[in-house]
Parts: sequence; structure tokens; C-alpha cells
Amino acid sequence: MSRPDEYWHDGVPEDHSGLRDLIEGLLRTRLDMKDAHRGTKKRVGPSRAQRERILAKTDGRCHLCGGAIESDQRWNADHVLAHGRGGNEDEANYLPAHGLCNNYRWDYLPEEFQLILKLGVWARETIKNDSGLGGSMSKAFLKKESVRIARRK
Repeated sequence: MSRPDEYWHDGVPEDHSGLRDLIEGLLRTRLDMKDAHRGTKKRVGPSRAQRERILAKTDGRCHLCGGAIESDQRWNADHVLAHGRGGNEDEANYLPAHGLCNNYRWDYLPEEFQLILKLGVWARETIKNDSGLGGSMSKAFLKKESVRIARRK
């Protein structure tokens, strides 16, 4: 298999096992990077004044979805370069994000996140078109989502 970061230049995998190998390769790459940086830096969150400047960078909007972040709303100072890949705690390495948006972006590699977006758009269209596969995906998603919401209560 080629390196995971070559995927976007070489085309799509030919079959299910190729796609699975791509996903597993990206995961291994991310975990290796995370292991390499584990414990190398102390994590210190931004101060209140820094958080105000971070939020002002995007005019009070989530850098992931573009939605407004209200002044009284809780939000995350998201690392641009993830801590697990060597990102630092400088104010310049933060952008504001809704907690939900930041949670779903997690610390995926850019290539992983692009693949997740592609899969998500495809899944959305498949569900919208009301195919048999779309119905199965919808039921499975709703079941998983209800479990996630129940855990939060």
C-alpha cells in the first residue's frame, strides 16, 4: 500500500480492502505521531484574555462550521496543529470551535478528516435518496446517536 498521505494524489482505492487499508494506515500514522510527542510538553490552556483574543480571530464564529459562538456559550480553544502532533500552547495555535464540532474533528490527520467528510457527504446523499442502504444507514446512525445522547445525560 502507498503512504496514506499519497491517497489524495494517487486516486481512490480499488475496493473495500483498499479503503479499509487506507483508513487503518491513516490511523497508524496518527497514533505513531501521537506516541512520538507523548509527554514532551506540558498542556496549559489559554488565559481568559487569550480566549477573548482567540474568539475575536474568527469574529466570534466556530472555525469548523462557521456558526456563531455566543458570548455566554461554552466553546473550545481548538489547536490548529494538534498537541499530539507537536502543536504548542501558543495563542497563535488556537482557533475557537463549538464543543460538538471540536469533539467530532478530534485529532484526525487532515487526510483522515477529508475522507470522513467525503464519506459523510456520500452517506447523507444515500440517506436522502431513500435507498435500501440509506434506510439501513439511517437506522444504525439514529440508534448510535440515541446512545450517545443518553450517555451525556
